[in-house]
Amino acid sequence: MIQDVDIPLARAQDFLGFLLQVIGILPIWICPLRQAGPEAFPLYPIASQTLYINFGFWDVVQSGVANAPDHFNRLIEREVTRLGGIKSLYSHSSFTREEFASAYGMGNYEVLKARYDRQQRLPGLYEKCVLNT
Repeated sequence: MIQDVDIPLARAQDFLGFLLQVIGILPIWICPLRQAGPEAFPLYPIASQTLYINFGFWDVVQSGVANAPDHFNRLIEREVTRLGGIKSLYSHSSFTREEFASAYGMGNYEVLKARYDRQQRLPGLYEKCVLNT
């Protein structure tokens, strides 16, 4: 599992509790993050005036129970969304197409894709980040 998530400071303690209790990966990289400007990252929509805490964690989740391959990714995605955070695009992802579109402002992406890849020769962002194509 490779995860890198940004959680608003006000909810960071909630995420850390979830991470330690449910996922159990150690060590955890923790670093403050703030967007540079109001529209610095249109495909990574975080509030410009909000301080976020970045949590990075990489390892295998140990479980004595057989789970679906994406079980822990789905738990993390739901918790990040519930807390108003966002996952880095290189993180392992299991989002549905609709969840991904909602989280990453895919309307902006579709405009660029239509302009620069009119023949649809390249895979889309969802295909690259979630389906790994």
